[in-house]
Amino acid sequence: MATDLRTLRDSEWDNWYGKLERAFGGVAEAPEERGLYRELTALDRSLGVWDGAECVGTAGAFPFRVSVPGGAFVAAAGVTMVSVAATHRRRGILTGMMRRQLDDVRGWGEPLAVLTASEPAIYGRFGYGIGTRKATVRIESQRVRVEAPAEADRVRLRYVEVAEAAERCESVYLRTVGTRPGMLARLPGWERLPLLDPERDRGGASPLQCVVAELGGETVGFARFHVKPESAHGVDCSTVLVREVTAVEPAAYAALWRFLCGIDLTEIVECGNLPVDDPLFSLVSDIRRCDVRVRDSMHVRLVDVGQALEARTYLTPVDVVFEVADAFCPWNEGRWRLAGDAKGGASCKRTEEPADLALSVRELGAAYLGDASLLELAGAGRVRELRPGALAEASVAFGSAVAPWLPHGF
Repeated sequence: MATDLRTLRDSEWDNWYGKLERAFGGVAEAPEERGLYRELTALDRSLGVWDGAECVGTAGAFPFRVSVPGGAFVAAAGVTMVSVAATHRRRGILTGMMRRQLDDVRGWGEPLAVLTASEPAIYGRFGYGIGTRKATVRIESQRVRVEAPAEADRVRLRYVEVAEAAERCESVYLRTVGTRPGMLARLPGWERLPLLDPERDRGGASPLQCVVAELGGETVGFARFHVKPESAHGVDCSTVLVREVTAVEPAAYAALWRFLCGIDLTEIVECGNLPVDDPLFSLVSDIRRCDVRVRDSMHVRLVDVGQALEARTYLTPVDVVFEVADAFCPWNEGRWRLAGDAKGGASCKRTEEPADLALSVRELGAAYLGDASLLELAGAGRVRELRPGALAEASVAFGSAVAPWLPHGF
């Protein structure tokens, strides 16, 4: 049966979002969460696939600005809410939505598309590469010390109600945006996302708690967390579930982690999203008892190769010609000459010169924010060196002084 792929109408949102919930298990979200996403949804950037009156496919794209190496913010489509009804798999519905969406993103003049994937294996065929990773930790806090610098003793920590502290916490977040590639400049409304705290999602843990860090009377950091009461054989062994720790001062960051690892009656501290080079890993006394694991986070797709590569800077001078393969977005196919450095910006234009490196747009997405190195990708057979020395030159130039990181999902 033929299906109809089109832009979402206002009257269809509840039906459309309900089908998305069903595709992810059928448990309805809490009213406050659903309500926020209703407000954040851009209808003209959202797609539905209809089989008669039934919605069988969903996809959306938030308007974002993503920090890139060099500190600039680049317009990006935050691909989200993608689903296909289980009854309509393997009929080309996802491919059709991805095709329409990337055409739209190009039309909007946004050089990047980014997403977080429930199934990472899906999106490579549409040109997305893993552009940021995240670390998770499970700290045995009774056996691990946070070795904070002496300056941490000057930091004042205070419990503050989550809502009361929201404005101060957001100001701290805004001061950190752009310090790493991959961070999102939040548009109005997004500051409410980290405050969501549906009771049914706590899994027996406490309501969200907040501690702020102050230095010289100024708020310079905060931690948001839950405590999950647990005991074994009459002994308290509760877990601290960390949502977020953000600070603009190293002493405040250390003080906040020292506090979290020292809460009475707790034995474990868990956090599910840290940069892979987070300072915490140099603060703890025993990294082996922190159970650090790394997984994919944000997937990156260059929609306009030239515009995207010109938007960032490069650690070292680079002058290289790429032979880019991009069957899904053929306007990117061909040779591009990239020339740039750390200070003077970059130029990336089409050329007829001989290629130095051959790769697909997926590899450019993986390397774009400085996460995967081109040398690593070449070792996997995904980048070919055509001019001796070009691979090392480009690989170093594409690096980042700090690991890219996506602070929160969308």
